[in-house]
Amino acid sequence: RLFFRMGKGYGNNMKKNMRLYKMGVFFRKFILYFILLFFALLWLIPFFFLVMGSFKSTSELFQVPFRWLPKHFDFDNYINMFQQIPFLRYLKNTLIIVFFSVVGALISNSLIAYGFSRLRWPGRDKVFMIVLATMILPYQVTMIPLYLMFTKMHWVGTFLPLIVPQFFGNAFYIFLLRQFLTGVPKEITESSRIDGANEFEIFLKVIMPISKPALASVAIMAFIRAWNDFLGPLVFLGSDRLYTLSLAASMLKSNYDPNWDLLLPLGVVMVLPVLLLFFVLQKYFIQGITMSGIKG
Repeated sequence: RLFFRMGKGYGNNMKKNMRLYKMGVFFRKFILYFILLFFALLWLIPFFFLVMGSFKSTSELFQVPFRWLPKHFDFDNYINMFQQIPFLRYLKNTLIIVFFSVVGALISNSLIAYGFSRLRWPGRDKVFMIVLATMILPYQVTMIPLYLMFTKMHWVGTFLPLIVPQFFGNAFYIFLLRQFLTGVPKEITESSRIDGANEFEIFLKVIMPISKPALASVAIMAFIRAWNDFLGPLVFLGSDRLYTLSLAASMLKSNYDPNWDLLLPLGVVMVLPVLLLFFVLQKYFIQGITMSGIKG
């Protein structure tokens, strides 16, 4: 009986401890999700203001007391915005730059990262450290030498200064892909070499299919960088017939009239493609960033 009571008491204590443990896990998750929800709402407030403000008139935007929702949901601001600027031309220019920038980033950075991660050659790691060191240089430092060089090459006033450099690699994208590729087992490439495949075949048929998450991450970041770029088009394009959507925003704004009723609809139009691309490739983006961070 004594052992039975002791066993029964031990079992009751175990059940009590399990309940306390489950309650602790529940409250920890509750606090974590509450914090995440709080910061998510903080992020959504400006976006909500942007979307709702795009349907308001200028007087309604600054009325007191402030109203989050417009009195009437109409698309007059969007219609006026499309009439004020040649939107389709600027959209075409932006898409041309974005498309070739993404293609250039994927091709060049994947090849360079493959050389730094899968091939052995003298001074490889030292060269890789030099490449990483270029990340500390801000774009403004190299902008003037680039402008002088592109002027002598008669590229200023075309899309080439914004597209061609993307085919020569980016230090951060190289680092991201290199970290991902160093986590790929060497046995995969070694077995391909034994089967008679050359390096380009290994890169194209073996490594690239495995690297889809990392490539998706690079594609998203290259897209956002080219889509939002303002300084590059401002310096190198010159002619308004080559302007992008980011420059269109500066055209709508003046010192005397910010034209908020036109800038907010343009902001919504520029944000939506980025959000759509991220949600479509979200799984690959998070997987690529995570695996690149823990491998190598």
